[in-house]
Amino acid sequence: MQSKDNVIVELQGMVALVTLRRPPVNALNRNTRYEIISVFDEISQRDDIRAAVLTGAGKHFCAGADLTDRPDPEKPGDFLEHNRVTRETGNAIRECRKPVIAAVNGAALGAGLGLMASCDIYYASEEAVFGMPEINVGLAGGASMLHSLFGRSTTRRMFYTGVRLSAAELKARSVIEEVTTAQDLVPTAMAVAQEIAAKAPLAITYAKEAANMVENMPQRDAYRLEQNYTMALSKTEDAQEARRAFLEKRPPVFKGR
Repeated sequence: MQSKDNVIVELQGMVALVTLRRPPVNALNRNTRYEIISVFDEISQRDDIRAAVLTGAGKHFCAGADLTDRPDPEKPGDFLEHNRVTRETGNAIRECRKPVIAAVNGAALGAGLGLMASCDIYYASEEAVFGMPEINVGLAGGASMLHSLFGRSTTRRMFYTGVRLSAAELKARSVIEEVTTAQDLVPTAMAVAQEIAAKAPLAITYAKEAANMVENMPQRDAYRLEQNYTMALSKTEDAQEARRAFLEKRPPVFKGR
């Protein structure tokens, strides 16, 4: 799998380590957004990749959108294209068929916090800070992303004031799984990704799809959906292999069928 100009991809077994590398603060311009979309679309379709970790190079995860690469309001269609690629940057991660773990190594601000929110599981280093500072530059965006992470009061305080919260504060709010040292961050996230990659790949694909869909469904309909998925998975070769392996007290060998 080839890296891009601003997005570096390394394969470790069946896990892709995706690193944003656009010095000095890994800010997102339009080209970087297209690269992120391309990388996660490829991860989604590759059978030899079963999970991914997203992190940033240097001291920042992603400090938000590149304000020098704003759309031109005088150019018809430019703002619409900008808005579309901005939406699809997060959607490419959220809709990726493989679970994506955020390893937040520094500032995750604005669009950077949106990237984290698009992932499935969150880890952060002690140096990480989180915020939605659009209000400080006369803009208003990100309430939906904040709402997916925080309660009503914290969402609105961050949205209205641009206040930044520490990794410890997010851990106290049960937003992130663990706060680590800078050195332990990626290894911790990779260990969880490797654990996921060892599961039955079809089951993980269905699990991620179900996790995304049930977020916005009534509980009755959501549970019915999960039951239908379980019924379909029970007929797969991997499910039968898992049962045999359990009875024979050995590790299962999954084939994605």
